[in-house]
Amino acid sequence: MSSFAGITLLAEGDLSPSTADDVDAGTDYGYHLLVVQDYLLTKELTPSGRGICSRAFVVGGHTWYIEYYPNGESSKCADYISLHVSVLDNDEDYQKTVKAKVCVSLIDQVEKHKPMYIRGTGTRTFGGYAFMRLDKFMKKDVLEESVNLKGNCLTIRCDIMVLNTDDDDANGDEVLPPDVRHQFNSLLQNKVGADVTFEVSGETFVAHRCVLAARSTVFMAQLFGPMKEGTTRSAIIQIKDMEAKVFKALLSFIYTDSFPEMEEEDKAQVVEKGQEEDEMRLQWLQDLLVAADRYDVQGLKFICEKQFSERLGVSSVMSTLALAEQHRCWWLKGACFKYLQVQPP
Repeated sequence: MSSFAGITLLAEGDLSPSTADDVDAGTDYGYHLLVVQDYLLTKELTPSGRGICSRAFVVGGHTWYIEYYPNGESSKCADYISLHVSVLDNDEDYQKTVKAKVCVSLIDQVEKHKPMYIRGTGTRTFGGYAFMRLDKFMKKDVLEESVNLKGNCLTIRCDIMVLNTDDDDANGDEVLPPDVRHQFNSLLQNKVGADVTFEVSGETFVAHRCVLAARSTVFMAQLFGPMKEGTTRSAIIQIKDMEAKVFKALLSFIYTDSFPEMEEEDKAQVVEKGQEEDEMRLQWLQDLLVAADRYDVQGLKFICEKQFSERLGVSSVMSTLALAEQHRCWWLKGACFKYLQVQPP
């Protein structure tokens, strides 16, 4: 259970003195809230490349802080909000390293304090002044048109789970084993015991029937029920009307329950074609949402809905509403209507 590690209040472009003291979560898993009041004024007063540091907070015996860049950490990402998450211990602890999982999310409701809402996540080894960089955390114009900015106020939640430090090995303490997501991902990658084969856009994928059936009612029916395809386990199931990279991402989520990011080669291709990163991201979300709806993978579908809602804009809300209607995304449909209600005529 995550423990509360305090609140930082940024007001009028600086750290509020009332939230300047350190807060200790007292456990290895804690979360800190960064509240940005006067968002527009802070953006106006803070040039690109300049960050505002949160109050320090302690998780797992290590001191952490968040650096908030209202206009990006550099001119290359001036259209974005950037975030740095850093560990900064005492001088005598400078050479020590700590491995931690860091999750960052935009929140405005208590029910959003769940892993499925997390925007940025990663496991890093921190040491000295090493930090986790989210240089394009969210585009400013998208945030300003979204439901996450309320009353000119923005709230960011940072969850930190300390996994181990280099002292653990020295003291002979047992290092935490890989979690179940890593184990199932290894199962998918090494193909041991795989007993079903799919062909998608000319590419072949192998998987485990029981895993797919446990995670998807459609796969359950397709592999074990009335929709069962093929008469033998050696039969190849053809998947039509889906790109191979999308099916690969769907399998990844089914095995790991982690949101699949775009592959680097896809991003490079988009840059070559001169497409906007937001267009690329929206297309990726749409492909994943369609696949999740097709195979009834509700966790992935809901994450896609949430990320669509964070990117609502005047030019995209109607197409998003149509997508939500087509794929029975009632939560996203409601978010679209809420967005339209607050827009000027």
